[in-house]
Amino acid sequence: MARRKVATKRPTVPDSKYNNVVVAKFITRMMLKGKKSIATRLLYDAIETLKGKTDKSELEVFLKAIENAKPLVEVKSRRVGGATYQVPVEIRESRREALAMRWIITAARERSGRNFSEKLAAELWDAYNNTGTAIKKKEDTHKMAEANKAFAHYRW
Repeated sequence: MARRKVATKRPTVPDSKYNNVVVAKFITRMMLKGKKSIATRLLYDAIETLKGKTDKSELEVFLKAIENAKPLVEVKSRRVGGATYQVPVEIRESRREALAMRWIITAARERSGRNFSEKLAAELWDAYNNTGTAIKKKEDTHKMAEANKAFAHYRW
């Protein structure tokens, strides 16, 4: 058991434009080399691109895209008597959100296109429609957990 204090969870300040904590967390995860203003501008441009594609507000589309990319279960390695098993475990909400954001950002970075805001907008739109690389990653994670369901009794 750890002898140190448990790190306290600091509250996240909502972003300035949409006054939303999820958008602020996404900006922070997107940021490279501490350039928060650039990350903010890129995300706002991407969200603005989503504006005309549906009758819903662009913030709703963004939040629904993240919700669609959130995994429910993942596998963790568990060593039992010389053998390593992939044990499926449920994920807590904060990790689900973090994984979804990370997968969307990574998929957007690997996508081909002109600039990052367009690539991010396309990836968010794909996630909103339950298609795309981030959703495929989620489905692969679920398939892996389903395949290893027999080892669920090794959960700790």
